Amino acid sequence: MTSENAEPDLSTTLALQPPAKTDAGLAPLLLTVIELVRQLMEAQVIRRMESGDLDDNDLERAADSLRKLEEQVVSMCEIFDVDPADLNIDLGEIGTLLPKEGNYYPGQKNQNPTILELLDRLLDTGVVVEGDVDLGMAQLNLIHAKLRLVLTSKPI
Repeated sequence: MTSENAEPDLSTTLALQPPAKTDAGLAPLLLTVIELVRQLMEAQVIRRMESGDLDDNDLERAADSLRKLEEQVVSMCEIFDVDPADLNIDLGEIGTLLPKEGNYYPGQKNQNPTILELLDRLLDTGVVVEGDVDLGMAQLNLIHAKLRLVLTSKPI
């Protein structure tokens, strides 16, 4: 067999190419969750800044960290060939996961709030969720969990 007819090593060729959109797997979902958390943290930084709870040094560090995290999300979107706009999931009648760019400021009331806005309000006011979870099979309760979750942005 001559070198002209030799087939290229597919493992080397595939390793050099970024994954196709269909090969991104859970990456878009993970990036969506990271972006949701990033925007929630940004909203909390704004709330604390406005209430005077952050000094200039804290605000500078928080802004720098948020900027770096946003850059990383954009970089990961490029790696997995995901359009950053696609991270905002449309949940039908519920609305969207994230607000449109520049369309939300913490504390502002919106007639059709996004999931981010609702979570931001919950963090600002605080909420306690309690419940029991039973996991089992074949009509046998195998795992029982008693849950109590306190979700707030305020120190407890």
